[in-house]
Amino acid sequence: MKQSKPALAVLAAGVAWGIISLFVRRLSAAGLQPMQIACIRLLVAVLVFFPGLALRDPKKLAIRPRDLWMFVGTGIVSLVFFYVLYFYTTVQSQASVAVVLLYSSPAFVMLLSALIFRERLTGRKLVSLGLTVAGCALVSGFFGGGYRLSGLVLLTGLGSGFFYALYTIFARFALRRYDSMTVTAWTFLLGALGALPFGAPGAAARILAAEPALLLSCLGIGIVSTALPYLLYTWGLQRMDSGRAAILAAVEPLVGAVLGMVLYREPHDLPKLAGILLILAAILLLNRPQKAKPSGDA
Repeated sequence: MKQSKPALAVLAAGVAWGIISLFVRRLSAAGLQPMQIACIRLLVAVLVFFPGLALRDPKKLAIRPRDLWMFVGTGIVSLVFFYVLYFYTTVQSQASVAVVLLYSSPAFVMLLSALIFRERLTGRKLVSLGLTVAGCALVSGFFGGGYRLSGLVLLTGLGSGFFYALYTIFARFALRRYDSMTVTAWTFLLGALGALPFGAPGAAARILAAEPALLLSCLGIGIVSTALPYLLYTWGLQRMDSGRAAILAAVEPLVGAVLGMVLYREPHDLPKLAGILLILAAILLLNRPQKAKPSGDA
């Protein structure tokens, strides 16, 4: 049971990320642009998380100046660049294309983790990766076809997956020295500061002032779909290898697809259902107990 807790934490993070459409749809309908929404989620997360940790355990906010690069990596290099490239890809192509290219991230995590941290590329991981990528493609409707992908959009889409993957890599370095709470707090702080120039905060503030009820959606996206899942993911990452964590977090598009079918009456055709099953199969495969190795003491 103890070994299953990190996997459950990462899966819970994927679920919390997957329900983000509950808040995004409301904020988008009010006129907020994607980068404004991204900026809001990071600002709310840091305003809730940083003071809360300062009151509860201020020692966990202490970092060494020479380690600041790790949090620049998680907060700015990863989150901000990921948001910018992902939203550009979404606008210039289709949401389904952006989702599939984004979920190239587990492949980047596996490759970088093998090169940097010497994590093994096992057959189980590679099969799970293949199931995950195929499942995401089916869930997103990527094979619906009828469009051409430009070279620039392909690069920005893969770039979003690469920078999304870098959160896991930089966090792995930070977790060698700091608690998961510390990593999460500083990630949000630097991410929020990095996102501000792209978020048109003045225009966003005017929209929110005109419709105060939107603040509930801001709290939802900042706490439920940002602060909570990043904390859960980072805590789980501290206790498992990077490649496994990246694949387990791919439950996110599965949850998003199910939510869309149930709440928004989105199509639930055979490819989408098959994609859900493939992602579930990848998760089950990764969590299947390992066979005990012979001791060799005969």
